[in-house]
Parts: sequence; C-alpha cells; structure tokens
Amino acid sequence: MAQNRSDKLKRLVSVQRHLEKMAEIDLANTTRQREEVSETMEIVAGAINSLDPIHRSFSRHYSGQYSKLQQQDQMLANVQQMHEMRVVRERTKGDRMEEHRKEARNAEEREAADNSIYDLIDQHIAYKGDDD
Repeated sequence: MAQNRSDKLKRLVSVQRHLEKMAEIDLANTTRQREEVSETMEIVAGAINSLDPIHRSFSRHYSGQYSKLQQQDQMLANVQQMHEMRVVRERTKGDRMEEHRKEARNAEEREAADNSIYDLIDQHIAYKGDDD
C-alpha cells in the first residue's frame, strides 16, 4: 500500500521528536551531574575552611580534590552547552518537518478536492451525454 507524503513525514516527525527527547534526557543527566559536582565542591570547600584539626591535616588532599572537581565541572559545563545546542537543533528540525508535513497534508487535501470536482464534472458530462 502506497503511503502519501504527509504520512511519511508524520513518521519522520515522530522519529525526530524521539531524537529531541533523547537529547533532552542527555541534557537532564548532564545537569544532574553538574549539580552533584557542585554539591561535592561545597562539601570539600567546607572541609578546607573547617577549624577541625582532622580536616586541617588533609587540607592539601582537599585542595587537590577541589581542583579535580573544578575541572570536572568545567568539562560538564562544556558537555551541557553541547547538549543544549543539540536540543535546540533537534527541536528546530522537528518543527520544520512538522511544517512540511502540514504543507503536504494541505496539498493532498487540495488535490483530493480538485479530483472530486473533476469527478463531478465527468459525471455531469456523462449524464448529459446519456440524455441525448
């Protein structure tokens, strides 16, 4: 069974929306990871600034850990920005495909209306021909 263009585009829009959802999930995961790193950085900063003698003996270790967390946060910030751009790109593609689908559907409806008018004209001409 042959599918018309609007049905094919409808399937493509569905796939594109799925890709958009996947990009949103990736962005949400990265955002969550950044929040976890930020919380850990706050904890380490609190330990560095603590007056507790146990924490003071580990201050060099905490400082190294804090630097690693800063690097990880920067890397995640870059990944987050990439995911944000991907979400926008996938959403834009989906919106464009949806517009093309609507245009194709309108064209198909116009063609069907035109064909029904032609059929009525043909029937009218055939009916007139039978009267003669």
